[in-house]
Amino acid sequence: MLQIRKSQERGYADHGWLKSFHSFSFAGYYDPAFMGWGNLRVINEDRVAAGAGFGTHGHRDMEIISYVLDGELAHKDSMGNIESIPPGDVQRMSAGRGVMHSEFNHKADQTTHFLQIWIEPNVRGIPPGYEQKAVDVADKRGKLALVAAPEGEAASVSMHADARLYAGLFDGDESAELKLDPARKAYVHLIRGALEVNGQRLQGGDAAMIAAESQLSLKGGQDAEVLVFDLAP
Repeated sequence: MLQIRKSQERGYADHGWLKSFHSFSFAGYYDPAFMGWGNLRVINEDRVAAGAGFGTHGHRDMEIISYVLDGELAHKDSMGNIESIPPGDVQRMSAGRGVMHSEFNHKADQTTHFLQIWIEPNVRGIPPGYEQKAVDVADKRGKLALVAAPEGEAASVSMHADARLYAGLFDGDESAELKLDPARKAYVHLIRGALEVNGQRLQGGDAAMIAAESQLSLKGGQDAEVLVFDLAP
């Protein structure tokens, strides 16, 4: 089973300083048909205006991943981390038993464009944690690079969740395949460009919700950047 969700079908919020597309129900956007997929709970495509950002706020028991596309994101949290997240880096914050943090765009003339991703953890009440790693373009070029996984598998950032996150870049004849467990779920989020996913053509912002499939095939990319999630059912 493969269900396509078109970009324009997502929820949308314009707060002036923040413009955000919601793949799943979030804040003021609610659709009972899209509350998450497996243990993937949130994908927000956020654009933060110059000199603006998310003030200090708290989370509990959630694995939160930031994937920056353009600009930079300044992170500060109650664990003492003060970091800048550029494009190409993957940031993972485990909220655990409670963490406060802020995310800001300090640039005076540039919008920060990033994906905010929430995955439900498989352990609760743990100490909060933070990790950030750069992913080389060459590792994503024409293939799927594992960028987040349990126990930091294959030098990825480590998640306290039954999930794996892959990132890839595809253009022209480049292609990749990924074996899937039919008992699990998968989710493909096309960040930009165009890409064929198991024979279905996706455009930037589109997604594919996949269940009861044994293989994922990606090909026919046109300047495509994609995220692939292997998820608990």
